[in-house]
Amino acid sequence: MLNGIGFVVILVCVFGSFIISGGKMDIVLHALPHEMMAIAGASVGAFLVANSGGTAKSALAGIKRSFKGGRWNEGDYRDLLALLFGLLTTFRKGGATGIEKHLDEPAESPLFSKYPRLLADHHLIEFICDYLRMMTVNFEDPHQIAEAMENDIDRHHHEELLPQHALQTMADGLPAIGIVAAVLGVIKTMGSIDQPTEILGAMIGGALVGTFLGVLLSYCFVGPLASKLKETIDSDCHPYQLVKTAIVGYAQGIPTQVAIEIARRMTPSHHAPTFQQLESALDEAKDELNAIPI
Repeated sequence: MLNGIGFVVILVCVFGSFIISGGKMDIVLHALPHEMMAIAGASVGAFLVANSGGTAKSALAGIKRSFKGGRWNEGDYRDLLALLFGLLTTFRKGGATGIEKHLDEPAESPLFSKYPRLLADHHLIEFICDYLRMMTVNFEDPHQIAEAMENDIDRHHHEELLPQHALQTMADGLPAIGIVAAVLGVIKTMGSIDQPTEILGAMIGGALVGTFLGVLLSYCFVGPLASKLKETIDSDCHPYQLVKTAIVGYAQGIPTQVAIEIARRMTPSHHAPTFQQLESALDEAKDELNAIPI
């Protein structure tokens, strides 16, 4: 929603100021189709050359993702903390035997199935299950677990940022591509140097539309979308840090509820549940755990 409003403000203010100051839109509109064809064609072609098919496809999905914003809200973070509490409590009470059945089929587990929005995040669920499963085979050194999880998070974050880097690179190149289109317009103008001044003026103005479009698209459209995508990706990676904090705390022998409280403090402040809200969620999780055979 904010993206759309921002783009409308950009277009209204940029072209509105041009018209109010006496600019002639007919010159811009006349040059727009062929200048846009040159800029868009060169940009898309360079984008395809510079990136793999997977990255290009992910970048298109990333544009949509930048409009939607981060998927995590306060309720999701509270559910994640409650899920981690349930899993770690089950691990502590039932050991490897008690937890493995939940890790092998998360969709069938009563611990996971209560949180369908979390289950929809397959990467996060695999991350949780993989490291809890590793702990069932005596991989319990807190320092090794922390290092392994941090490396995994960094790898995942790097892969998630590839589409964003591709879009940012495209944004950085658009002003130069706009100059390419403008130079072609100047070459065309020089071939008509014998024309009257008013015609030459219109042709030069049309050529400058290429530079204008390159800069406008770079700094007002593609660049901001790339920045918004990075913000969204960074936001969606916060849950992995919560999982790491809780599991490493458990491996260090910290009481489960204390480990979850420490993880709560890793939650982004605008989405963090209060101590009382988390305590209520954990009390509810305890009641449900008592009904599940270990």
